[in-house]
Amino acid sequence: MTPADERLVAALQAEHAAIYGYGVLGPKLDSATVAQAHAADNAHRARRDALIVRLAGAGVTPPPTAASYQLPFAVTDKASALKLAVLLEDRTAAQWRLALPATDGDVRKIALEALVDCTTRGVGFRKAAGTTPLVPAFPGKPE
Repeated sequence: MTPADERLVAALQAEHAAIYGYGVLGPKLDSATVAQAHAADNAHRARRDALIVRLAGAGVTPPPTAASYQLPFAVTDKASALKLAVLLEDRTAAQWRLALPATDGDVRKIALEALVDCTTRGVGFRKAAGTTPLVPAFPGKPE
């Protein structure tokens, strides 16, 4: 497996975790924010599906989704749901950011688009939660 494949596998695992997380947080949101979460879930599902196809086409066995994932905190209300949505986008963005130096050509373009997409969604959830700053100084980089 190439370094690029390894980074794509890590990104796929992050996409799996994000999809799980949106399933947990969605019921805690109101009508204004549930549409954001639904759109985010759909975007992560589409990216997951494309990654599975890409990895399988490269002869890499894509890792399956886990039966469940450990959440970093309890999701009990809208505020904690939005906090989790921000964290999911930040963590997924971090995996895509790590893929950039290991990739080139079309794969790097995919990684960059995913990083920008996750960062943009994170801004939307930060805005809904009333947290600042809306955009991290270095999107995808751990603070």
